[in-house]
Parts: sequence; structure tokens; C-alpha cells
Amino acid sequence: MTKTNKIVLAALVLALATTGFAQDTVPANDANNNAGLEAIGKGLALGLAALGTGWAQSRIGSSLVGAAAEDSSKLGQLLLVFLLPETLVIFGFLALFLI
Repeated sequence: MTKTNKIVLAALVLALATTGFAQDTVPANDANNNAGLEAIGKGLALGLAALGTGWAQSRIGSSLVGAAAEDSSKLGQLLLVFLLPETLVIFGFLALFLI
């Protein structure tokens, strides 16, 4: 681990620690105790779905270009296969609204 990496890691840890100490206290009967956790869950639901879709489409896209170069008559069918991973983002949106 280089010296620069150690400095960046230490700065990140200190920044996260200071934000944790800066939080206000919340009364025990407040209904929004878990509002921050809900926001994190929503962000993870949509973000991970989008990352999975991007990864899948990058792999499928490179194969699609190679297959289309060999036989261009099957381009329509191949584009349909390319669009199938987009359903992952739709499921991410669904999870985002259900949380």
C-alpha cells in the first residue's frame, strides 16, 4: 500500500467518523428513525440493478457485434436479446417503490 493510498484511506475514515459524531439525537418515539436506512436501501436497490444491467449488456453487446458481423440477417433477434437485461432495472425501480 503506497503512502498516497494510506493518506486517502485515513482521510476517508476521519470524514466518516466526523459525520457520525455530528448527528442530532432523535426522540425514541419519532416515526422517522429509519428514514436514512430506507434511503440507503432504495439507492442500493436501484444502483445495484443498474450496475448488473450494465455489466450484462456490455457482455451481450460485444457478442452481438461479432454475431451481426457474421450474419446481419439476425440483427433484429439479437437486439431483442440485448434488451432483456433492462428488466433488471425495472425490478430495481419496483423494489425502490416497494421499500
